[in-house]
Amino acid sequence: MANAAPAKDSTDSILFAKVKFRLVGPFRGGRSAAVTGSYKNKNTFYFGATGGGVWKTMDGGSNWKNISDKYFGGSIGAVAVAPSDETVLYAGEGENSLRGNVSEGLGGLWRSDDGGRTWKNIGLKDGRHIIRIIIHPKNPDIVWVAVLGHLFGTSEERGVYKTTDGGKTWKKTLYVNDQTGCSDLVMEPGNTSVFYAGMWHVKRTPYSMESGGEGSGLYKSTDGGETWVNLTANKGLPKGIWGIVDVAIAPANTDKVYAMVENAKGGLYTSTDGGATWAFTSDNSDIKQRAWYFNKIFVDPKNEDLLYIMNTGMMKSADGGKTFTGINTPHGDHHDLWIDPEDGNRMIVADDGGAQISFDAGANWSSLNNQPTAQIYRVTTDNAFPYRILGAQQDNTTVRIKSRTYGDAITDADWSPTAGFESGYVVADPANPDIVYGGNYDGFLGRLNHKTGENRVINVWPDNTTGGGAIVQKYRFQWNYPIFFSPHNPKRLYAAGNHLFVTENEGQSWEMISPDLTTNDTIKEAPSGGPITKDNTSVEYYCTIFTATESPLEKDLLWAGSDDGLINLSRDGGKNWENVTPPQAGKFMMWNCVETDPFKKGAAYFVGTKYKLDDFKPYIFKTEDYGKTWKQITNGIDSMHFTRTLRADHKKPGLLYAGTEYGMYISYDDGDNWKKFQLNLPPVPVTDLTIKNNDLIVATQGRAFWILDDLSLIQQRSSDIFTKNLHVFDVNDAFRMDGNSNPEVHNAGTNPANGVVFNYFLKEAPDSADITIRIFDKQHQLIKTFNKTAKEKADKPVFAKGMNRFVWDMQYPPAEKIEGMILWNGSPDGPKAAPGKYSARFIFGKDSADVPFTITGDPNYAVSEAGYDKQVGFMLQVRDKFSAIQKAIENIRSMRGQIDAVVAKADSVAAKSLKPLGDSINKQLTAIEEALDQTKAKSGEDVLNYPIRLNDRVAAVYNVASAGYGAPSQQVQEAFANLSTLADVQLNKLKAVMANEVQAFNKMIYEKQVPVVGIKE
Repeated sequence: MANAAPAKDSTDSILFAKVKFRLVGPFRGGRSAAVTGSYKNKNTFYFGATGGGVWKTMDGGSNWKNISDKYFGGSIGAVAVAPSDETVLYAGEGENSLRGNVSEGLGGLWRSDDGGRTWKNIGLKDGRHIIRIIIHPKNPDIVWVAVLGHLFGTSEERGVYKTTDGGKTWKKTLYVNDQTGCSDLVMEPGNTSVFYAGMWHVKRTPYSMESGGEGSGLYKSTDGGETWVNLTANKGLPKGIWGIVDVAIAPANTDKVYAMVENAKGGLYTSTDGGATWAFTSDNSDIKQRAWYFNKIFVDPKNEDLLYIMNTGMMKSADGGKTFTGINTPHGDHHDLWIDPEDGNRMIVADDGGAQISFDAGANWSSLNNQPTAQIYRVTTDNAFPYRILGAQQDNTTVRIKSRTYGDAITDADWSPTAGFESGYVVADPANPDIVYGGNYDGFLGRLNHKTGENRVINVWPDNTTGGGAIVQKYRFQWNYPIFFSPHNPKRLYAAGNHLFVTENEGQSWEMISPDLTTNDTIKEAPSGGPITKDNTSVEYYCTIFTATESPLEKDLLWAGSDDGLINLSRDGGKNWENVTPPQAGKFMMWNCVETDPFKKGAAYFVGTKYKLDDFKPYIFKTEDYGKTWKQITNGIDSMHFTRTLRADHKKPGLLYAGTEYGMYISYDDGDNWKKFQLNLPPVPVTDLTIKNNDLIVATQGRAFWILDDLSLIQQRSSDIFTKNLHVFDVNDAFRMDGNSNPEVHNAGTNPANGVVFNYFLKEAPDSADITIRIFDKQHQLIKTFNKTAKEKADKPVFAKGMNRFVWDMQYPPAEKIEGMILWNGSPDGPKAAPGKYSARFIFGKDSADVPFTITGDPNYAVSEAGYDKQVGFMLQVRDKFSAIQKAIENIRSMRGQIDAVVAKADSVAAKSLKPLGDSINKQLTAIEEALDQTKAKSGEDVLNYPIRLNDRVAAVYNVASAGYGAPSQQVQEAFANLSTLADVQLNKLKAVMANEVQAFNKMIYEKQVPVVGIKE
């Protein structure tokens, strides 16, 4: 089916100009396999994430910044700095650790000439996996690149490539066959003529990892990589089939070469004569296990016998590889290492926890908890408030993280591990969010009670077969098998192997409710790996159910899609099943996601992939008749952007969101046409989507969780808006809760704006224009006005032509403030508006728009709307009394100043008669002021010596009333009544002075023909 893009439409770019995805976190490093460092700036390093793009630190790993997002991203296999000009960087796409969830790059190689601020593409786009980049030490335009090629099929663009013009042209200098790529490439330090290359015959299928075969071997060049000699048959190297090969040269003795070889007699080999002959040095299992995944080797720059080998542990040898010890690192599974060629203590390691830096040869490392590069498999949410996001992080724990917080950011205190482990689905009990179920490979299923800490194992079939193929399992459970609750029965939990199972007693027993819903092709169920070593973690387990769900619209309507191409349907809760596979899908589709239509019975969307067959086309199919007929709906999606997930909007029929390996797409016409919907989301694989409270939650493979808050603007998208001078969009409900969004948050997730969010469109906005926004309460009484003439900067809306966003923080105006006044209890802010229905009026020139909105109470507090109203009403009374006191103090100070000025300016005769009365008034004013305010307090803790007065005591009552939620207590009301009475005594005294003595003073002034005094209203 053609994937032509629809006619260009600027509607989205205009209307969504202010719409942004929000990074939630967690800030915990995910898998990385490419690192390097600056040769000159000792605190500057780089790493490439396997899904998260290229990152840079300039402070030794305390903080990291992405430097590739605006240009490319996703999976990175190599990154390098030019030694002769460190403004020149190269980065290669396509991770080099070839896991089952591996991501191939489509962009090839990139170059930056300004330290990573900007990038340009320089080719090798079909290389898919760039493994290593070597830059000439004196000429940044001469580069050698190790290219692995397609992982899931044959390809010609693989081997060793060289450019002498900075990537304008490339020459393939080493090529073996269309299934063999370059696994490693090193240059002899100080000699640009000598290179060694490992060549690797490797292929993945949906059900196997094949490492080794014709073409694997070790090669050497002595003419700058122009021609190569095969060393594989040299004396001392192993015979038979070779797999992956990695190599290192000792800088202190360049005749000494080390090689890690996957072979029946695999392990570490050493040459002391530049590769002519070799000796078998070590078959230590700690350095050679899972060779296809690890195997990299590095040598200290000054000590030829000090070497490091990357494996599950970071292994170190001080005797040339005869013996090894482990180095403690922040995370396991190590894939790359860069050592400063001048200082062997300075290094950076890449592992499944990101990248970490050491300045003491691995004794101490920088943190991994400052890199938001987690790879997440699936995403769900719970029914807590604020809702939490749940998912499993590759090579780490599962995660349960708050979608927003009561603070100013989402920090490490706001998330924790939860049920299950790295690869599984994670779902919370709909009735109790503290009960969580999580899966993992080998059919593991756990039930965690966060309140008690109890963690039960409730596998459907608790027979662990690690290391065996799928065929040895009683039931086949994939690495990432589906777990989900019934939307109709909160006690009904499903789990899917090759059969669908269900429990209603929290996993104490399981019922099989389907036959085998796969092809059950035993040939594809054999142990994975070979021809040298096997590797079975269940990621390659095949003929399994890979996605399943029960329709929210129809009880007992079950859909299941397998990883080997079948879709099955049951309309009676699993008693009977029907194969409804779309014929046009062909064979061996991995059905990755099913979404039922929220509005139509019998309608569903299935998202499939064939990328593990080297077919990167998107596949989305839709049925409206229970699978009798299907329609493929991928028009507009890039022909290489294979699809992973789709979700249907819960409020607007036909509005769809899709996640692909290379970003987001959106459809407004039920999938007939799609458009890119990346906004500010990094270029990253989108593994899953879900919708909660009208938010779109995004799981990524390399950049953690993101949220698109409030889909209401997208739901109201219309080009008709552009015909209006002013258009205000309908407003999403706002939760009344504490917290705020800190735009400067660092190494933490971002909160959404805390308040009522208004989106509005202006056709034009000349400099002379002004927007006025008035907020009205439940009785349509004005709360606050925002416009250019507002007193406070925060109350002056910033607006421009096109889309605008205004956030009302739900606060009433604060009390009267006096600059510099010492108040132990502070000056009361305005209370936050109570839950209920409010309205706003937008006025722009001759146009106006009224929009209703609702503030919703925090569900964590059992407070009625009436209770909130009483609290807010009381706080407003207290605020107003405080303001009256403060205004009286300001008036007293103003009056005193005026009286003194009048007396000072009057001639001697007038002054003689004015001064006694003026002094009398001042004395009375001072007495009133001192009753209202502690005038002797000049610093914060002076009030411990000079007791606070009425203004401060009223402020204290306000603080008491504002603590917590609900109607004010009887005692706080009584305390306020008492203070209010005392305050009124002084305020009435002031009124009396104004009405009597001040009036007499002004009469005397008039008689003496001196300007009168008074208070400005």
